[in-house]
Amino acid sequence: MKTINVGLSVSLDNDIKAEQLRGRMREEGILLINLMSSPGAGKSTLLKRTIQDLKDELRFAVMEADIASTVDAEAMAAAGAQAIQVHTDGMCHMDAGMTEAALNAFDYKNSDILFLENVGNLICPAEFDTGAEKKVMILSVPEGDDKPLKYPLMFRESDVLLITKTDTKSFFRFDMEACLKRVRALNPDIKIFPLSARTGEGMEAWENWLKESLMMLRGKE
Repeated sequence: MKTINVGLSVSLDNDIKAEQLRGRMREEGILLINLMSSPGAGKSTLLKRTIQDLKDELRFAVMEADIASTVDAEAMAAAGAQAIQVHTDGMCHMDAGMTEAALNAFDYKNSDILFLENVGNLICPAEFDTGAEKKVMILSVPEGDDKPLKYPLMFRESDVLLITKTDTKSFFRFDMEACLKRVRALNPDIKIFPLSARTGEGMEAWENWLKESLMMLRGKE
């Protein structure tokens, strides 16, 4: 009996498409960021605060990926970003083909930074290259400091970790030191920014990273 590894073929095709898409975005000078987290970790709140803080310096566009509803895209549009809602038809992640289809469906080219707010979970989105220049993940304090032990691939794959909702630390048993140690054991090169989108604490460091990454993409170090 012959066995065919279809998954390998699909993955290779996606990787090729993702690299092509990455090249396209670089040519357009737009920083595409794949933003990943569990549901309720604060992706939308973080994006709204980021857009509000930097609206006089940068132009933003957002692709909101979800299984259903248009709530998040409407919130991003109200915050001042070009936005499109992407329904994944039950899929728990975005891939390069879906990202390309979304890009071709709305006017993002007058933006500097384009966020792909991926479907909320810490498993599937880590496994698929969307063509983004950077992968950013969110871990909120209420989720606990043990998530690097449970979802190691997400932490290995990400360029940046945002530890959000730091203003709630007094209400939860979150060991920041232990969390940082676990994350860096998985990914020594990851950038880590603890912050609170509600209070603004730590937002400046994250926003400076965004601006520096955009400058590097455009060759303006």
